[in-house]
Amino acid sequence: MSITLPIVDLHNHVIADDALRYPLDPVGGAPSGWSQERPVNAAGMLEAMAQAGVAKSVLVQASTCYGHDNSYVQASVAASPDQFLGVFSVDMQATDAIEKIQSWMRAGLSGARVFVAGHTAADRSIRLDDPKAFDAWAYISDNAIPICVQLRADGLPQLEVLLNRFPKAVVLLDHFARPELEGGAPYDAAKALFALARYENLYFKFTTHNVRESKTGRSTQAQFARAVVDTFGAQRIAWGSNFPASSGSLKDLLNEAMEATASLTLKEQEWIYSRTAHALYPALNKVTADSFSAE
Repeated sequence: MSITLPIVDLHNHVIADDALRYPLDPVGGAPSGWSQERPVNAAGMLEAMAQAGVAKSVLVQASTCYGHDNSYVQASVAASPDQFLGVFSVDMQATDAIEKIQSWMRAGLSGARVFVAGHTAADRSIRLDDPKAFDAWAYISDNAIPICVQLRADGLPQLEVLLNRFPKAVVLLDHFARPELEGGAPYDAAKALFALARYENLYFKFTTHNVRESKTGRSTQAQFARAVVDTFGAQRIAWGSNFPASSGSLKDLLNEAMEATASLTLKEQEWIYSRTAHALYPALNKVTADSFSAE
């Protein structure tokens, strides 16, 4: 089986060469190690995409490099709109959160990202479900702006509060929240994740973290791929490389993912590597509308 649809990478990061024009202001105070060891700028991302056979990428703000200053993502998208879409980071609890969302959307970006709960640089005193963020969440929901959420398993109860309160919000969970997989199927340690299947507005990014972690301990990649597709449906799952935060070339990361999902049907693979991304970000259809017919 081989996918003939345009492949979309829903999760990667770009780092500018010019630190004066695009100064670091990382969440947590220190920039991510990967951004210092193997940064990739917009030109490098385009080259990597060409080598890998990736048609389009969604550039996700590197919050542990630039915080909520999305200028480089915005500039990258503006320079290459046929290859890039952009996701901006925003402080959802700030008094000007809605104004910031409006500003970045006007600047040509296509979605938001909230980077609060459950990651390694998280301030545990800040909650994803703080009521101060509800106005911004309502705006996101009312305007059908996809929002990516970065958290770990201990933050899932906070996410569930928001899914209940804003059932029309289009929410993408980064990295499947990095579930514990070593015990293998039926993944009892990840019950909290699988229980979220009932929220039809929740989508999931299948990234290199999941590709690699799903073959640890008693787990196999085929087991995990089958479990998440059977639970959530391939229409709610999209691949993201996490390049260059995850080590390896973009071509290698795509090949790793393809190997991990090789046991799925061709239709399921098409959703994960192309169709789900197009459904989530309609702007992708502007350059690939003739590549396939909607189902």
